[in-house]
Amino acid sequence: MGQYSQVGGEMASRRIEVYGSPVLRRKAAPVRDFGPDLRRLVQDMMDTVTTEEGAGLAAPQISKSWRVILLNLPQEGQKPVMTPMINPEILDSGGDSEFEEGCLSVPGIRETVVRPEWVRVRYQDLRGQFQVVRADGVMARVVQHEVDHLDGILFVDRLTVSKRSLLSGKLKQLSREHV
Repeated sequence: MGQYSQVGGEMASRRIEVYGSPVLRRKAAPVRDFGPDLRRLVQDMMDTVTTEEGAGLAAPQISKSWRVILLNLPQEGQKPVMTPMINPEILDSGGDSEFEEGCLSVPGIRETVVRPEWVRVRYQDLRGQFQVVRADGVMARVVQHEVDHLDGILFVDRLTVSKRSLLSGKLKQLSREHV
């Protein structure tokens, strides 16, 4: 995993797609070309996640249906480390962890979600080289949350039926306001 500051170009924060947007429900396409378009997308994601102060971002959240996620995780006593993951795939997971999640694409809603406590994820870096890492704790949660976006799944889909039912009015309002 690496820290990236800028991968090229000027700062370009993009608009976040919000609940109700069709791009958030599509399965994203695998990345095959590791050229300038991918670098530009990752830079836009970095700029956007910085502007929005998010822990992570998936390409569909900025209208690009590609299998690209970006982690923006704090490091003790340092600036957050940004890690782009291209074509990420969760190979293995274990344990259970409850944690309150939110999402830039579902503003104003935070709920407790149960997810595996750790994951082993394989992905490609910006050069197309395969990497495999074990993620624990917050990193594991962010990886899972962002990979869900690539499959058209939002964190509210992982809530119990009764919890989703209680949120249905807020979700319908988000959908009407932002589409």
